[in-house]
Amino acid sequence: MANTSTRTLRLLSLLQTHRYWPGEELADRLGVSARTLRRDIDRLRELGYPVEAQRGVDGGYQLAAGAALPPLVIDDEEAVALAVGLQAAADSPVEGVAEASVRVLAKVVQVMPARLRRRVEALRAMTVPVDWGTQPSAGVDPDALTVVALACRDGERVRFSYTAADGRGSERHVEPHWLVCLNRRWYLVAYDLDRADWRSFRLDRLTAPSGSGARFAPRTLPAADAAEFVRAGLNGMPRPHRVEALIEAPADYVRARVGRWATVEPVTPHRCHLRMTADSLDWPAMALGSLGAEFRVLAPDALRTLLADWSARFARAVAQGEA
Repeated sequence: MANTSTRTLRLLSLLQTHRYWPGEELADRLGVSARTLRRDIDRLRELGYPVEAQRGVDGGYQLAAGAALPPLVIDDEEAVALAVGLQAAADSPVEGVAEASVRVLAKVVQVMPARLRRRVEALRAMTVPVDWGTQPSAGVDPDALTVVALACRDGERVRFSYTAADGRGSERHVEPHWLVCLNRRWYLVAYDLDRADWRSFRLDRLTAPSGSGARFAPRTLPAADAAEFVRAGLNGMPRPHRVEALIEAPADYVRARVGRWATVEPVTPHRCHLRMTADSLDWPAMALGSLGAEFRVLAPDALRTLLADWSARFARAVAQGEA
């Protein structure tokens, strides 16, 4: 049986990761009797954790919301994710969020063991930041992300299995340079040694990366930066939707907000022509709406249909709020 302090921390971790635990199951997970479990629950309550108990044959325990936030118990992967998320939030334009994120990040990193600080620093150092709207989607293995980030930072060649868009698999041997988060996906920019050329790889299609131990000297990237290299590759791929719109706003204003994803040309000092390609119309609709300016969709018809549907849904939401 684990000592009391270790067992209490284990109990707290279980309560924080599961909404409700039947008492018998929780005791089995901890390897203790029901009586010892009750004593451990009382110990958590003395420390300020609001643990609720349900009595009876099917009784159990759950951690309730309290008047104050008690300390949390998190594992290694959660700690790394928390630190990287706080770093991203530190660049937030929302008032108060950036300052609070910096304070919490300092507390988290201060108490991290060296092995976790190394992983966090690698992810922060080797990721190219991109503007709003580019939070990564799910599907990337955090261990793979960490391995690749460390290889980028340390200049170490890596091998991995890769599945292309057409489903064909291949084994790759590359010199990794940068990670880029763009259009809700993670990309690795690397020099492919077998193909003797630069490539970008989607991390959700990359499996089992491993360092080779071989170091390499940095090469000159054939682009202004890693994010631009990934964008150029994406722009060369066929996209099903080509969007055109007239925006009642200066071209410079529109470029500052969506210029990374669109071509913007002035028509008059206060009007511009926007062109954009996308594999989904949701993002162009959000981008146009975020401009805060009048606009007219020139193409495609499907975007007009989507906007009409959104407009009707928003109008119903407003009407329901006023009822």
